Amino acid sequence: MPDIITMAKGMGNGQPLGAVITRREIAEALEAEGYFFSSAGGSPVSCRIGLAVLEVMEEEGLWANAREVGGYFRSRLQALVDEYPLAGAVHGSGFYLGLELVRDACSLEPATEETALLCDRLRELGIFMQPTGDYLNILKIKPPMCTTRASVDYFVDSVARVLAEGL
Repeated sequence: MPDIITMAKGMGNGQPLGAVITRREIAEALEAEGYFFSSAGGSPVSCRIGLAVLEVMEEEGLWANAREVGGYFRSRLQALVDEYPLAGAVHGSGFYLGLELVRDACSLEPATEETALLCDRLRELGIFMQPTGDYLNILKIKPPMCTTRASVDYFVDSVARVLAEGL
């Protein structure tokens, strides 16, 4: 369990908004240290927008969707790892996932060039991805919380198609 979690960007659906989540004793210890400054903190407009985002998320069942469809997404990506040697590992949960590409499953040598080629091929199929990670061999996958199984299938089937064709 982390001591402190910080969040931003998506919380306000485009409105500048961030949050810090921690335990009471940590917050009190930080408060005792003195003054805290945030350039975007405390705006009533931003706070109301944040509440509206949370309301929509609850009304539309987006947390449940992230759990259910995110779990499905992870299992579909894991099937790629099981079938294609270049697909080395799946990381993350919900709708925050990563597909790590490696040249060798034992040495875990990063497949940097292959990842770039995969991203280029995916772009031709209408999917925009950029490699990330220290070795640029990870596809960072962060779809919107309203993502459907059909969208997951399109993405994973496209990655499988490119891997099957070879890089």
